[in-house]
Amino acid sequence: MAESESAQTTQQPVVFTTQTQYPLPTQKFMIPTNWRRYHLSQLVNKALLLATAIPFDFLVRGEILKTSLGEWCSENGVGEEETLEIEYIESVLPPQKMTDIPHEDWVSSVMCDIQGYLLTASYDGHIRVFDYSKNVAASSHAHNAPVTSASLIDSDDTTHTIATSSHDLTAAISRLSLSPDGSSTGASALATLHLHSAPVSSVSSNLAGSHLLTSSWDGLIGLWTTDIPTTDEAAEPEPSSGPERKKRRKVENESRPRRKAPINVLKSHTSRVSKVVFSSQQGSNVAYSCGFDSTVRVWDTETGVSTNTIMVAMV
Repeated sequence: MAESESAQTTQQPVVFTTQTQYPLPTQKFMIPTNWRRYHLSQLVNKALLLATAIPFDFLVRGEILKTSLGEWCSENGVGEEETLEIEYIESVLPPQKMTDIPHEDWVSSVMCDIQGYLLTASYDGHIRVFDYSKNVAASSHAHNAPVTSASLIDSDDTTHTIATSSHDLTAAISRLSLSPDGSSTGASALATLHLHSAPVSSVSSNLAGSHLLTSSWDGLIGLWTTDIPTTDEAAEPEPSSGPERKKRRKVENESRPRRKAPINVLKSHTSRVSKVVFSSQQGSNVAYSCGFDSTVRVWDTETGVSTNTIMVAMV
């Protein structure tokens, strides 16, 4: 009975391609149509004579093969005489949880751009830096409200300039010092960014570390330089009068973060903006944002103009 079923199994002509470092010689294979990913992976491993087995996934016309070859051919109307080109790629195993790092409040953002460290932003107003052994390398009170995101501006061996955004209606530029021996002076604020009249949902640096973008629930996107001014660019709200005014004059003479103003304001979203990022291409003036108005928008940051709008269908 088993021999009869085996004899009835049809075969599909297949040519394998790959962009991995494990190419097969160009030839046509006759593959039983009841074979699945596991069988195909075994075939590639045996044909390559690999000393250590490598799991492969298979792409047929851009789709990962999740069924038998015969089922895929039937669903896509491919006949037995048609030669299929199948690309194989190395399988990526799903991530496994190794450990966790508890916080006192919600964690809104995690950044892995500082070599050897993780930086987290939390709703308790703090940013924290952990080494890979979960030790706290630095902890700083960055804002007086939940911190929504963090972005690395520039970095050297021990000093790192970061930007953070918050529900306190501001973003901030801070300098973080981390010594190789594990000691830290924490983060010190250099400047605060003032534009928005609602929580600032994200902040993002470009690759050069020369400019920042902020997004806000007020529907605006701010474009900023990362230069630290010597004097305030944005006016501080006037106190009422009397003792408060005298107190303000005293504070102005003390060292404090400078108040920065944006160099441009990008207006197009009709509701809250949840995220904005620069293009990943070096020197590009393109940025992307998404918002509660169900759109993704493309921006030319040099002109401040939205060059494209993608409507996201509501399900």
